[in-house]
Amino acid sequence: MDGRGRALDNIFVECFWRTLKYEWLYLNDYERVRDLRCGLREYRDFCNDKRLQASLNYRTPREVPFADREGPMAV
Repeated sequence: MDGRGRALDNIFVECFWRTLKYEWLYLNDYERVRDLRCGLREYRDFCNDKRLQASLNYRTPREVPFADREGPMAV
């Protein structure tokens, strides 16, 4: 982030980090790195499989790649 307008280059990642911190990290206290990593995996799985996204028409990110294959042209 060393130029004008560079903050917008990573807007999706920045939004994810903000969500991760406020919805998960600040609400949990971990004493060991192993527990932190396990918690991160659980949160990642939650976000991909269960957390509905308004920008994805209230679907999960895991559902989106497969949505294009369904429909009248699906084989």
